[in-house]
Parts: sequence; C-alpha cells; structure tokens
Amino acid sequence: MASKIGVVGSNMVDLITYIDRMPGPGETLEAPVFEIGCGGKGANQAVAAALLGARVMMVTRVGDDVFADNTVANLGRYGIDTRHVRKVPGRSSGVAPIFVDPSGENSILIVKGANADLLPAAVDEAAADLAACRLILMQMEVPVETVYHTIDWAAQRGIETLLNPAPAAADLQLERIRHVTFLVPNESELALLSGMPTGSREEIVAAARFLVRQGIRVVIVTLGRRGACLVTADTAVEIAPVAVAARDTTGAGDAFIGAFAHFYVKTQDVLASLRQAAVYAAHSITRAGTQKAYANAQEFASFRQTHAPDLPVV
Repeated sequence: MASKIGVVGSNMVDLITYIDRMPGPGETLEAPVFEIGCGGKGANQAVAAALLGARVMMVTRVGDDVFADNTVANLGRYGIDTRHVRKVPGRSSGVAPIFVDPSGENSILIVKGANADLLPAAVDEAAADLAACRLILMQMEVPVETVYHTIDWAAQRGIETLLNPAPAAADLQLERIRHVTFLVPNESELALLSGMPTGSREEIVAAARFLVRQGIRVVIVTLGRRGACLVTADTAVEIAPVAVAARDTTGAGDAFIGAFAHFYVKTQDVLASLRQAAVYAAHSITRAGTQKAYANAQEFASFRQTHAPDLPVV
C-alpha cells in the first residue's frame, strides 16, 4: 500500500503583524513587529507532515507575481513534490494578513488569489501521482467543486481522504462530502455543518454523531486549548491537550492535521496518531509564525520526551 500523502489545497503568503491591540474604526496604531512567511492551510499541513518525515505531494496554484517563485521554492525546501504546483497568468498569489495579539491569539483575513483557480481538472491532471497516495488532505480555501471532485475521485479508488472544512462555508453540502474518511472541524465549523449547538461536550458529540450518520466515517473536532474529540458511530474519545505557554496560535490546527496525517499513514492507528498530533500542535504554539514554527522529527522527539514522556514513540 502506498505511504505518500497528497494535498489538494491552498497556499498563501502570510503577512503577519504582531499587535498590542486591534485598532478601532478610523484609528491608526503603531505595531511592534511585522513578518512575511509562507502559509495557507494546504501548504501548512503539507509542510508539517513533510517535516516529520512523510512523503508529500501537493496540487495547488500560485499567481504570476513576486510571491510565486518563493512559494514553490519554499515547498521544495521541505522535500514536497511540487510537480503539480502551477502558475496562473494574471492572478495574484493568495495572501493572508494575520494579526497576533500579546496573548498569542490571532485574527486572519484571506485573499484566495490563484487558489480560486484550483479547479477539478487539476485533480485529473495529477491523477497518476495522487493514485499513489494513501491519504489525501483538503481544505476550504479552494473552490468547493474541487473538494467534491477530489472526494469522489478518491472514493472510487479506495483512497482515504481528510477534509478540514475551514474556513467555514455555509454552502458545503453534506451529501457531497459523505464519502470523506476524516472530517476535522473546530467547534464553530461543526455547529455550522450540523446545524446543532456545540457549547458542551455532550452537544459536540451529538453534532459529530449527526455527521457520522450522513456517511462520514470519523469526525475529529479540534478544541484549541482543550485538545480534540474523536467521534465515530460507537466511540467518543477525548484527546487531551498539552499545557504550554502560547506565543502564537497561528497555524496550530494545520500542525495538528499535518502531524495526524503523517502518523496515521505510518501506523493506521487513528487514536495514537491523534495523541501524537496534539503534542505536535502544542509545540507549534510555543514559537512565532506558521510553517517556521513547526518542528522537524528530531525537535518533536525532544519536545515529546519533555512534555509527554508517557506517550509511546511511533
């Protein structure tokens, strides 16, 4: 069985401003620090998995602007297969202005740019290489029709898929995603998809079980500082968080998913992989930035030994 991870998803240029507070309407404030980095939910998840040692390929689109070549080169530096990363003439690359407050919490805007041109035909063009993947990751920073097409294409070939339904999209049709293997929403995305409250653990499990009844095999709800919750038709298991001092929470969810993908493809053990992913995501928020905050395999092993010494090495 193939051991490669495919990512059909987005890339962004992160424009990160560290602020003391957000300005009000008509107000101008000075901010202490600004940085530019590579991001986007698809690229972030690909980088996290690759840093841990996974074989990763990416299907994505960049603009024909000053950011494009750097984005492709950045993916290549992590060993990600970029043969299906293409430029779109006349388009900007995707950008994400990010504002991070002193507590590490962030507010993010996204401009899709060339990500909006990642159409179903791109999946067909990459079919031979995607067919060699064990797991394909998707997110909602690209056209929804591409997500639907990828899920259907993979289901027909017996390839497992993971959808991170973020940013939340009210028009996401449950009927069109029912063949996805893993759905990984946060609480607000779960509420939007299910139409049910998610204010308590019982409500989260009930909402997730509703999605499972639609055909989705596994729902993994990310809960930020409270960890995560794994829900299937007959199981609901809490994934404990790891306590750390947060510096920047940007990209933590993507770190979690990328790490889960790596460990799941390696072990086929969902629960063990989620526990590893929770530790990896905790490490990511101790550093500033997105991809540059992610640990490689050696750094993660050291952090795990210190912060989760009872967690088995996989």
